[in-house]
Amino acid sequence: MKALIACEFSGVVRDAFITKGHEAISCDFLPTESPGPHHHGDVIELLQDPWDLVIAHPPCTYLTSSAEWAYSDGPYHQKVGEGVLVGAERRAARQKAIDFVTWIYECANSPRIAIENPVGVLSTVWREPDQYIHPYEYGDNASKKTCLWLKNLPLLRPTGLATPRLAPSGKGYALRWANQTDSGQSREQPSADRWKVRSTTWPGWAEAMADQWGSL
Repeated sequence: MKALIACEFSGVVRDAFITKGHEAISCDFLPTESPGPHHHGDVIELLQDPWDLVIAHPPCTYLTSSAEWAYSDGPYHQKVGEGVLVGAERRAARQKAIDFVTWIYECANSPRIAIENPVGVLSTVWREPDQYIHPYEYGDNASKKTCLWLKNLPLLRPTGLATPRLAPSGKGYALRWANQTDSGQSREQPSADRWKVRSTTWPGWAEAMADQWGSL
């Protein structure tokens, strides 16, 4: 299979396909963090080439449901940090991000397309995802509800449940995962590279994609 992994700098999904014997290349504006076939540049330069499969992880900065306040107009915008888009500029950036996703889905030169993104506005402004997945369904001890929009691809089958811990919750207990506090909040503290950590695909997902979609 000839596969393009769009908007990936980690090489996790690309390497999973290569390990299975496929011809795979990643593409991102950032250089790859794992040595291997990588196009350092705009993925649009590659999407018109023929591919058997395209898996895209478009940037979610303006697609998530967080920081919704920044899309409206108001005097409190004067308090935000330098370089943070607010109001009309942020709305324009969101629309550009939406257009990029739909362009990949409708125009990429591939019969099979998967688009992965966290829960956000795509479900309302575009369409409902075909599937929701969590890392813990694929062997990684973490919780992160993520959407998959699929074209000519089967749903990704869970491969093995990671073991959670029981944490006190009210008068009982709740399931918690390694990336969560006992209250259910994320353990990831704000940092300069937090976005990079959160955008890296979980190994269990990558392996499942290579096993299940690579065999089509």
